[in-house]
Amino acid sequence: MSSADNGNVSLNISNSGIATISFYHPAQNSLPSALLDELTEKIESAGNDPQTRIILLKSEGDRTFCAGASFDELLQIKDKEAGAQFFLGFARVINACRKSSKIVIARVQGKSVGGGVGLAAAADYCLATEAASIKLSELAIGIGPFVISPAVTRKIGLPAFSQLTIRAVDFQTAQWAKEKGLFNEVYADIASLDEAVNALAEKLASYHPEALTGLKQILWEGTEDWDELLKQRAAISGELVLSEFTQQALHGFLSGKR
Repeated sequence: MSSADNGNVSLNISNSGIATISFYHPAQNSLPSALLDELTEKIESAGNDPQTRIILLKSEGDRTFCAGASFDELLQIKDKEAGAQFFLGFARVINACRKSSKIVIARVQGKSVGGGVGLAAAADYCLATEAASIKLSELAIGIGPFVISPAVTRKIGLPAFSQLTIRAVDFQTAQWAKEKGLFNEVYADIASLDEAVNALAEKLASYHPEALTGLKQILWEGTEDWDELLKQRAAISGELVLSEFTQQALHGFLSGKR
């Protein structure tokens, strides 16, 4: 099986100090455990590199930013420990963004579902296209957005999070996400998005590194307990995924797609 079939994560640091982390998986940029672990490692590596001024998080392709967790891998989970470890994958990525001393910009060029919304929420600043609708579909498959909820609620507030969670089968528009605070800027197309992302990244990379680090600390005040909190949330999801309800829902979802 080729690396393209397995997906990949890459890290490139420009001369101006922009660390671009890009991920790809052929199943609509859904993320199995191996890619989640690699994404965490790349975020931590970029943040610890003295050459890095700004981290830019993006995915490949033009239709989907991230479709969340790998349903195929979810179906392979056989015990609570394995389930908790799987959901810790997204927890580690969120915490890597949170604890990095570098500002993280997210480029969201397409739809985000489930954990993909969590990735966007974990960024410090998020730019998107008008095609970047969002959905939290977890309730529809018998689990809940427990791991990502602290990050998402922090950005959009509890009322908007409730709407997004309860309307589990409905996409909300990019403009809705901007109005609620998940997206900071929305552009008509990918070309306009990339122009804005590149300009912002270059500008931020020219600012005083210590000022950016101080800003990062302010932005994440009050989240010091997230290592333990997200671990607890992962355990909840890891147990629910073993239920007959969730297993049948996952099989039904995958059967409908294939």
